[in-house]
Amino acid sequence: MHEYSIVSALIEQCEQHARANQANKITRVEIKLGVMSGVEPSLLQTAFDTFKLDGICRDAVLNMQIQPLVILCHDCQSESVLSERTVVCPACQSYRTTVLDGEDMLLMQLEMEQNED
Repeated sequence: MHEYSIVSALIEQCEQHARANQANKITRVEIKLGVMSGVEPSLLQTAFDTFKLDGICRDAVLNMQIQPLVILCHDCQSESVLSERTVVCPACQSYRTTVLDGEDMLLMQLEMEQNED
């Protein structure tokens, strides 16, 4: 399950941002997850809940904004927003399309705290 390695890299990225901002606690992690990213949201959530326990993200909530697939058709020039994993233009059934969005997983926002000790 590659979600474990993805979460490991995500938590490492969160820790780097926390260090750069002198924070010692992350309370919220906001990501954008494309439907064509190859990542299963429920498995990602499970992996995050498992791996966050021993670090700066232990109290963090993971929020996933699921990004639909956005394609541009080269035959009819229409741009379509799709919730399913297909690259066929719904307007003209052409396969000559380009994916504009919905393939990536991006860290969008972190909510951090800095405790004074």
